[in-house]
Amino acid sequence: MPVWLLWLIAAVGLAGAEALTGDLFLLMLSGGALAAVGSSLLFDNFVVDGVVFAVVSILLLVLVRPALRRRFAAGTGLPDFAKALEGKSALVLDRVARHEGQVKLDGEVWTARPLSDDDVYEPGDHVTVVRIDGATAVVFKSV
Repeated sequence: MPVWLLWLIAAVGLAGAEALTGDLFLLMLSGGALAAVGSSLLFDNFVVDGVVFAVVSILLLVLVRPALRRRFAAGTGLPDFAKALEGKSALVLDRVARHEGQVKLDGEVWTARPLSDDDVYEPGDHVTVVRIDGATAVVFKSV
């Protein structure tokens, strides 16, 4: 079996294992193995292949992985527009109870539920948005 094929199998195997971990470590090693595939096609030397694998893997781990992790971590949390709706006043359009209700918030109709499951708000009531939970506004009646 050709050496380049072994490196290719290693690259695919490492990338597949990365799908199970999600840490981006094995993906960087997979990139190093892909570089070793190119090296083994150009040079017929196992030592050169190993050095190319090690150098490219270390460079990917040190330079690319931290940037990717920061990029993926930046996507957590609510979008800014959802956070901006918290604390705003809304008008109850349909009866808001534990499993039902709609409010008009910033000119848009939102599904709503009360902060306390026992509370019920009738159409025409003014409520305040506590938080946005998915596509549902969690509200309470301001006194």
